[in-house]
Parts: sequence; structure tokens; C-alpha cells
Amino acid sequence: MNIEKIKKPSFAVIGMEGSTAEGEGFVQRLWGKANGRFAEVAALAKKNEDGSLAGIWGAMTDLSRSFMPWEDGFTKGLYLAGVECEDSAQPPEGWVRWEVPAFEYLRVRCEGGDTFGEMLAHMREEGIELAGAVQDFTDPTAGISYMLFPVKRL
Repeated sequence: MNIEKIKKPSFAVIGMEGSTAEGEGFVQRLWGKANGRFAEVAALAKKNEDGSLAGIWGAMTDLSRSFMPWEDGFTKGLYLAGVECEDSAQPPEGWVRWEVPAFEYLRVRCEGGDTFGEMLAHMREEGIELAGAVQDFTDPTAGISYMLFPVKRL
């Protein structure tokens, strides 16, 4: 497991929001809905210098929307399936915009297996605590998915 420490300033994501209260499979349903309606937000997406999308996010927060970890053993929380957008972007009807606070993260590439569980075990062993909700990030240019574990709010 290759762990990188990165700092990410606050950023905005526009996407489809759901809750663990919606039951098993809600994340997959959100992605299906977001992907099916992506054309509605494509112009709002933040782009890299080469014109590619800056990032696809499975953003997470606790039920109070304070970007703390999911509650009750990571079983209760909110999820936003979306795209990183320009800071001034406003969501079209039916979409939701979140402003994810700035954090220092431990970034781990998802390469199969239980990345989440393995990383939490590693953090416990090292005496590192989560400072916020874990975020899923996909680099659309490279097609690589990562999990970002916040260790310090900036």
C-alpha cells in the first residue's frame, strides 16, 4: 500500500446526493443517476490545463454535514456522487453542491481488496486519527481511483 501525504485546499463538487438511510446499493444508484445526467453539469466541471476533467468525487460527510466521518461505525452518513466544479458554479435543478473543506490527507490508490479497512488498520497501528470523512477520488485522465483519509483540517 503506497501512502502519500497531500494537502488539498477547499473545493466544490456538484453531484447527486444520497444517504445511507436509502439502504443498500444507494451509492451505485446515485452514480447511475449522476452519470446519466452528466451533460447537465459538464460545462460547470473544473478542467485541467489540457481540458480534461479535474476530478470525479464520491464525497462523504456525516449527517450533520460537518465533513466528519460517517457515524455508527461508518454506517450512517451522506454521499455525493459528482464532479469537481469551478468555485463559483451553482448546481442546476436536481443537483447539489458541496464545499469540501481544506484538509491534509493520506492518499491511497485503490487496487482491489479492502482499501478502506486496511488503511484504517494502518492508521490505528500508527496512532493516526481521522480528522474528517474519507473521500473517494477518481483521476479521469489516468482512470485511477484513490481514497483520501483526512488527518488534519487546514
